[in-house]
Amino acid sequence: MADISFTEEQFTSTSDILKSIAHPTRLKILCFLIEGERSVGEIEREFGSTISNISQHLTVLRRMDIIKRRKDANFMFYSVKDDKVLTLLGTMKKLFCPLK
Repeated sequence: MADISFTEEQFTSTSDILKSIAHPTRLKILCFLIEGERSVGEIEREFGSTISNISQHLTVLRRMDIIKRRKDANFMFYSVKDDKVLTLLGTMKKLFCPLK
């Protein structure tokens, strides 16, 4: 039998994080945020979606503590908070999106 050194809580939290980034729009947002902090408007323009739709996806990622936000005047800026997620996204990019 394989040695699985995860606790039940770790299995659950890891599964929850993977589920939250599994949505194509959220995955695109995270890949965009790898390059640095972005405003909601920048994210909206990048993906051609509505601010309402983008905000819903950002809320899911924020509730999972994957991203953080910073307010500057009337603008909200988002960035990836969890370094483990940055590592995961980098690995996924290497495995599934190799340079041609």
